[in-house]
This record gives sequence, C-alpha cells and structure tokens, in this order.
Amino acid sequence: MSIKLSIVFLVTIFIGSLTILHADGAITGNIKFEGKAPTMKKIKMGADPICSAKHLDAPTTEWLLLGENGELMNVFVYIKEGVTGNFPTPSEPVVIDQDGCLYKPHVIGVQVGQSIDILNSDGTLHNIHAKPKINREFNKAQPKFKKKLTVSFNKVEIMIPLKCDVHPWMGAWIGVLDHPFFAVTGENGSFTISGLEAGTYTVEAWHERLGKQTATVTIKADESASTDFIFTPPKRKK
Repeated sequence: MSIKLSIVFLVTIFIGSLTILHADGAITGNIKFEGKAPTMKKIKMGADPICSAKHLDAPTTEWLLLGENGELMNVFVYIKEGVTGNFPTPSEPVVIDQDGCLYKPHVIGVQVGQSIDILNSDGTLHNIHAKPKINREFNKAQPKFKKKLTVSFNKVEIMIPLKCDVHPWMGAWIGVLDHPFFAVTGENGSFTISGLEAGTYTVEAWHERLGKQTATVTIKADESASTDFIFTPPKRKK
C-alpha cells in the first residue's frame, strides 16, 4: 500500500471514529402505570433500632413507586437490539448507598466490568448478597466500620437482584450491559437514551413486578424519536 493510500485509509478510519463518538441521536419517552395501584406495605424495622431511628415514619416497600399522575419510577430502559461496536468500560464507579436500611437508588445500570461502590451509611452490619443467574454470585458481610465495598460483574445480565441477609426487606436491582445505552426512570417517569447512531433499535422497559415491554424505534442521524410504555397491575397468582 502506498503512503498516499495509507494516509487516506487512516483519515477514513479517524473520521468514522469521530462519527461514532459524536453520534447524537436519542430515544425519549414516558412510562406510566394505569389501573388500581396496590397499597405498599409498611416495613417493620424494629428488629434493628439503628434502621428505624433513621425514619420519622415507617417506610413502605418500594416495588411500586408512582408520581401524582401514575408516572412509574424505577423502570430500567435499555437498547436490547441494534447497537453495534465496542464501548470502553467507564472509569467512574456507580454508587449504591445503604441509608436507613434501604438501597439508594433502588435500580441501577452499569457496563460490564464497571465498578459498583456499595456504601454503608447506616453504622450497622449489612450483608451484600447478589444472586445473578449468569454472573458469579457473591455474599459479603459489610460491618459498620467498612464504609465502602467495591464489586463488578463481567457478563451481560438483565437483571441482577441484590439483597441484605441481615435486613430481609432490603432489595435492589442491577442491569449489566456491554454498552452505555440505558436509563432508569425517576419521579416523572421519563427516560432519555442519547448518543445513538441512526438506525432501528429494539427498546425494552423492565420493571421488577410488572414485567417487561418492548418497542421498535427508528431514528435518523442526530435526531430524536420517542416511544412510551404503559404498565398495568400485576396478575394475581392463582
């Protein structure tokens, strides 16, 4: 290959890399709950006075948290199909805090190999127990003097439950992906997944009790498209 052709080849690769890095397409949406919402039960924390002392009123279970108009929180939304390319593992860790004997936040997403810092702000014993089906299970004690425990997962998995064996009401969920295109809905039930190239994608919305839904979305270069999801009450077990 001549020097001139080599330069052209390298420039082409460089421009292609810039295109990937600066892709500015996005998928946005809103997620709501429709129907009669179950009443969340109060959590009995009396067995550990340190837990109960952090709450003026008894907290309730967190598997269904809604806004004033049915906006659904803690839905993990991610690109299930359509992503191509390799994406570096972020150097910044994702943080889960144990505060008031609850996991904050309740749902997170990380990339494969990305560090998760699990904090202990309670000054009491916790036991971090992850129960994946694909990744390796771990069960680690975190005494009150151990303020941070760092873990990671090396395989894609949707979703990994996290629990505390000392305080059985504690629970969180972790989504592990090989790309950065995911989001978790907050109080307004909205999500934005940005940095996407033009193309057609399968978007999945996952909720711990209400199941999962998918939608196919096509976006053009540097443009946004939207898709909304509506979840309904879970079916009663027979």
